[in-house]
Amino acid sequence: MEKHAFFAIVFVLVFGVGLSQVNAQNIKFDTATVIIAGKRYQVELAQSPEQRAQGLMFRKTLCEDCGMLFHFSPIRQVGMWMKNTYLPLDIAFISSEGVISDIKTMQPHDLNTTMSSGKVAYALEMNQGWFKEHAVKEGDTINIDMSGVK
Repeated sequence: MEKHAFFAIVFVLVFGVGLSQVNAQNIKFDTATVIIAGKRYQVELAQSPEQRAQGLMFRKTLCEDCGMLFHFSPIRQVGMWMKNTYLPLDIAFISSEGVISDIKTMQPHDLNTTMSSGKVAYALEMNQGWFKEHAVKEGDTINIDMSGVK
């Protein structure tokens, strides 16, 4: 490969990654309501491919009862990772009926994929320890209200 071609490829890669990080931080999220053990929580909603790709990346803080709900259509087995994510999180994988199939812990910047054990329609990311603190466990049902979402 010619020296100029090599440097052009490196420039495009570095510049492209930089732009993707700038653009990623400008993505807007709708909100949804999740009802867990009779309590209502307003969470951000990631349902487009761009929203799901960004998720909670680049965030330095997350309020105590804040989180992000990922919606997958069609339902499928999903995997999540923590690239560019500074916050320790727990993730609940949820069936289309609202049943939690898995709750897993994820560490900041971990590039390993955390997989759902089966097909799911949703994943809910909350601060690490949130599910345990609220006595939410695998097999529990979450009601999801996306009625106000486009």
